[in-house]
Amino acid sequence: MSFSDSESSSHGGDSYKFFRQISRDRLLHEMLGSTKTGDSKAWKILIMDRVTVKVMSQSCKMADITDQGISLVEELFKRREPMPGMDAIYFIQPTKENIVMFLSDMSGREPLYRKAFIFFSSTIPKELVNHIKSDSSVLPRIGALREMNMEYFPIDNQGFLTDHEQALETLYAEDAENSRHFNICLNMMATRIATVFASLKELPFVRYRAAKSTATRDLVPSKLAAAIWDCISKYKAIPNFPQTETCELLIVDRSVDQIAPIIHEWTYDAMCHDLLDMDGNKHVIEVPSKTGGPPEKKEIVLEDHDPVWLELRHTHIADASERLHEKMTNFASKNKAAQMRSRDGSELSTRDLQKIVQALPQYGEQVDKLSTHVELAGKINRIIRDTGLRDLGQLEQDLVFGDAGAKDVINFLRTNQDTNPENKLRLLMIYATEYPEKFEGDKGVKLMQLARLSPVDMKVISNMQLIAGSPDNKAKSGSFSLKFDAGKTKQANRKDRSGEEETWQLFRFYPMIEELLEKLVKGDLSNSDYLCMNQSSHKEENEPRTGSVRKSSAPTAVPERKATPHSMRSRRTATWARPQSSDDGYSSESVLKSASTDFKKLGQRIFVFIIGGATRSELRVCHKLTSSLRREVVLGSTSFDDPPQYITKLKLLSEKDLTGAPAQPFKPQYW
Repeated sequence: MSFSDSESSSHGGDSYKFFRQISRDRLLHEMLGSTKTGDSKAWKILIMDRVTVKVMSQSCKMADITDQGISLVEELFKRREPMPGMDAIYFIQPTKENIVMFLSDMSGREPLYRKAFIFFSSTIPKELVNHIKSDSSVLPRIGALREMNMEYFPIDNQGFLTDHEQALETLYAEDAENSRHFNICLNMMATRIATVFASLKELPFVRYRAAKSTATRDLVPSKLAAAIWDCISKYKAIPNFPQTETCELLIVDRSVDQIAPIIHEWTYDAMCHDLLDMDGNKHVIEVPSKTGGPPEKKEIVLEDHDPVWLELRHTHIADASERLHEKMTNFASKNKAAQMRSRDGSELSTRDLQKIVQALPQYGEQVDKLSTHVELAGKINRIIRDTGLRDLGQLEQDLVFGDAGAKDVINFLRTNQDTNPENKLRLLMIYATEYPEKFEGDKGVKLMQLARLSPVDMKVISNMQLIAGSPDNKAKSGSFSLKFDAGKTKQANRKDRSGEEETWQLFRFYPMIEELLEKLVKGDLSNSDYLCMNQSSHKEENEPRTGSVRKSSAPTAVPERKATPHSMRSRRTATWARPQSSDDGYSSESVLKSASTDFKKLGQRIFVFIIGGATRSELRVCHKLTSSLRREVVLGSTSFDDPPQYITKLKLLSEKDLTGAPAQPFKPQYW
């Protein structure tokens, strides 16, 4: 068994390769490509289990796999037809059940396949290796036996999941430590995170949020850090694995920021997933019929291969709407046929553009993409207008930055009784986080009655203290009690940064990991609040690590921030969210290739892992900081949650039966 050296290192070559690109290259070239040797250059079958098929589908498209000589993809535990004249590639987890199934395929006089190339997603125990070796009929049929160490799920160019949707309930619920699933979840999470560093050939400084109490759920980050370090330490014996630290890993949980998962985030990406009925990254809309009949249903897929989406997803919804209008106008002005359709000077509508598509099939894809996003943005803007979301969003951000208090919340609840119950609950969750003393005694009950929320809804707010790590405060009968931090002051946790650049209205909010990561780079992150597993090495590197592991990259310091007055009325064009914009979303290939052209030389990677679910605002911040810090920032988490999902999980924290409901894993984009 060997650990193959990656042919796709991001530390060399003409262009920088980001996290997901390296993962893709390893799967396609190091795994599938390596089997094209000798008499094994013919078409092959790829066999995966339920976990590895997600790993593969999050990194590669079916066309990529076919290009590597794969004619058929099958699942390990489904009935498969014998094909003794073909070779098979197994990409599986190193579990006893998988090994037994593999041996049943390849042992005996009539194996299912001629030869087998086996690649494991994580480290295989010695006893399972011995189990394979014990079958003398199988050994001659094995073409390769390797550890790929890839058991994570890339969801973005700079993001991955461990696929633990129930981590919040399993690790932070009442009496969670007494469940047998507690350690199982932590250990599997650690194994999958460790494979990220094995795959990228990175040895991290492992830092984690220190516990504030002896409560088991408060110790989760430290327990996870220890388990990850135990896994990574074993990789040092692997050839070509670094022996000194090459990157940073910061482990936190949702206690560092309980507002980010629930506040209304005003970017195009967040608004799509918060306000529209999305199924993963898919949404169904009605579009005008090409034949003049009733509207037709069309499925939209929001993905990185769409240059319009890639350009606009992290921009403010108002900015995105303006840019889409500009793109439509520019497209019309550059195409004579489009000009002919709008000689009267009227603005082109989506219906008009659909007619243009029929007349100009060569422009069909471009206009179709643009009109799709115009339709989406228009739908979002209508929802914002119809639900009065701007006023709610204004109050949310005023609360976060200390510009609003009890009177503002009470006045809003009294004058907006018809507001969606979920939105009122989210407002009170933010209020409780900033002003927990306002929920003590019968104050919480009165707020609940004013908002017309049920006791079940208000239980969500009391469950927030389970994540905060504060001692349990049992509520008295007929009362509501909440206490996050006895020493909490009324001063806002976040400093208003709106003066740092021109700001769109309601775009002040930023997740706390932005501040934490900037402090980490500057060397200002508290050593008492954030401990380091490899402490001795960390002391030797006690200066800000803004430089690169490659000598050619010069250190880049984070500029000092100037104090600015509280303001949200100014308007901005978020320059970090405008990579290489184009008039029509297609004429500039740099929109899709900016990652490799703009970032040829970056410093050491920074990984941040959030236990209990990450948000779209936090992923946005990682992209932003990659540009400003000149270091690739990779976000990892147990799951990727939009507000409704997160609220549902909070409700489950007080449920006694944590295993009663089946897990709802994330939905990968299958081929």
